[in-house]
Amino acid sequence: MTAPAPALPVIEARALRRTFGEVVAVDGIDLTIRRGEVVAVLGPNGAGKTTTIEMLLGLRRPTSGTVHVLGADPESADVRARVGAMLQDTDAPASLTVAEMITLVGTYYPMHLPTPFVLERADLVEHAGKRVNQLSGGQRQRLSFALAIVGDPDILYLDEPTAALDVVARQRFWSYVRAFADLGRTIVFSTHDMNEADEADRVVVIDHGLVIADASPTELKRLVAATTVTMRTDATPDALHGLPGVRSATIEEPGPDGLRPVVLHVSDAVAPLRALLACDATVVDLLVTEASLTTAFLHLTSQPEQPEVTA
Repeated sequence: MTAPAPALPVIEARALRRTFGEVVAVDGIDLTIRRGEVVAVLGPNGAGKTTTIEMLLGLRRPTSGTVHVLGADPESADVRARVGAMLQDTDAPASLTVAEMITLVGTYYPMHLPTPFVLERADLVEHAGKRVNQLSGGQRQRLSFALAIVGDPDILYLDEPTAALDVVARQRFWSYVRAFADLGRTIVFSTHDMNEADEADRVVVIDHGLVIADASPTELKRLVAATTVTMRTDATPDALHGLPGVRSATIEEPGPDGLRPVVLHVSDAVAPLRALLACDATVVDLLVTEASLTTAFLHLTSQPEQPEVTA
């Protein structure tokens, strides 16, 4: 049986570089994003993340290198009509209602989604008649999303998309984003919220103007951040150090009950625990703490010469 062909790339950047005088903001980035992917772009302040995204959107020209979006120049009118952007601040006329604003913006596009459909997708149906200046922060954020999708874009860029949303609204928002991606749309978003980045198919980390990591959230956590296993056991230090997948171990002397406190840092908890139990070792007070994306991000961005991590 033939494997399905990979999705076509919709964004391709090669040797992308941008300087401001003698300051190098982006230093030779290669990046490919395929149709239907949800991609998070992370990076510390000043890392080159914003400049990179501006070049991908056609808002800033690279000093050197190439960018193709949907097979064309991102500055072309055809490409811009097929890219939607949700920014943190929506400069909308205060006198218009939510529905009027969505309808107005829709007229700017040759093909656009019906206003009732967009209102539903952005969870704004009950606020359709409100004027823009009557909206709360979270409602304005959802309006920004509505204006970004009304043109039925092939690529949707989101800037800190759930910054003003509560937990329930955030979960609902991501269900809408996923539904949009399932239609073959590509989602690219920037965020400082690691919980939000966990919603992505891929996480691209940019630092010092370079892509230093490009992998799924799960792969990234497994590759650069360890899962922690704490327990008390009668296994010997040699046996503990010899368990599969153990990166490091803190092993204390046994207590009166013959059990020693142990902290293992492992790439994955299943294999070492299975091996330990197969040796008939006593294990009590077991606690497994999964690696976090925050830990992985901090580890990556604290290493100035960190090689690129991919999976």
